Amino acid sequence: MEQFKNLQIMQKDTIPVALLKNTPAKLENLNPGVGFDNKIVNKHLHRPQLALAGYVELFNFKCVQFFGNTEIFYLESLTIEKRIESISKLLQFQIPCVVITNNHRIDQEILELFTKSNIAVFRTNFPSTKAISLLSEFLDDQFVEQATVHGSFVDVYGVGILLIGKSGIGKSEITLDLIERGHRLVADDIVMISKKQDTTLMGTGTNLVQHFMEIRGLGIIDVRQMFGIRSIRFQKRLELIVELEDWSNSAEYTRTGLEDSSTEIMNVEIQKVKLPIFPGKNVTVITEVIALNYLLKTYGYNAAEKFSEKLTEQIKRKNNPNAHEDDRIVNYMQGDTE
Repeated sequence: MEQFKNLQIMQKDTIPVALLKNTPAKLENLNPGVGFDNKIVNKHLHRPQLALAGYVELFNFKCVQFFGNTEIFYLESLTIEKRIESISKLLQFQIPCVVITNNHRIDQEILELFTKSNIAVFRTNFPSTKAISLLSEFLDDQFVEQATVHGSFVDVYGVGILLIGKSGIGKSEITLDLIERGHRLVADDIVMISKKQDTTLMGTGTNLVQHFMEIRGLGIIDVRQMFGIRSIRFQKRLELIVELEDWSNSAEYTRTGLEDSSTEIMNVEIQKVKLPIFPGKNVTVITEVIALNYLLKTYGYNAAEKFSEKLTEQIKRKNNPNAHEDDRIVNYMQGDTE
């Protein structure tokens, strides 16, 4: 699909340490305001075990430094003089910040060393494994690849569907109809797509547009205020793309659905349905059916393949001269006049 081939991919080069205050790891800042402007340059975390012991040749100092049980217990095994000496070796490098897990405490002298070197020190109650998981996910999201696409993104029966098509074809109107039928708006017109874990695309709106919609002939409406909180979502996984296009007698459209069509966005393959429209066609209901059919396939049932199997069996029976079977769905039409 041409519109996805030349997407402008955006990715942050750095983030300030101050953003770590917003992580789900519930970080407590031990030296408030210190080092918040320091830059984190990648999503990786580092445990400076060898560096604390004096070997700094492989010290990955540009990462967030993680102090868990191993690091803290090692420091506690040293005299206060040796602890200061050990930490001083780390401070030869411009590390962005330090995170201490398991609610461990550090000497005031050590904290003052970090403060003098303008290094923020955080502490969390979570154990190392949980804290690393939470922070890694947060940093991965901060440094994720992002792109902006034009369309309407809506949650239909739990399936994230991106409606695309030329300007004025009716994407917003179809989305509005879906919302009125109980489905949920994620974003309209401008959709921010983020690549998560190399295989998943997540979509959301922008701070400016949020859940406002532009309806031609009516103007701007606020979906959240008009239809209530249950009519919106802040984010959703992108699972299906529905491309709306004007009906053309010369175009070929799938009739059986035996072959799935797909496209790539940021090297992630997404299923695609090309939907021709014309006046009077109920695109809203068809979009709902597309979502339900996707769910059936996800749970192992493919209607097209099932029909193909039945058709093959029927052909075999027709070719058997000894086979006699009624073509009706029932073998005997009972006396029911309803």
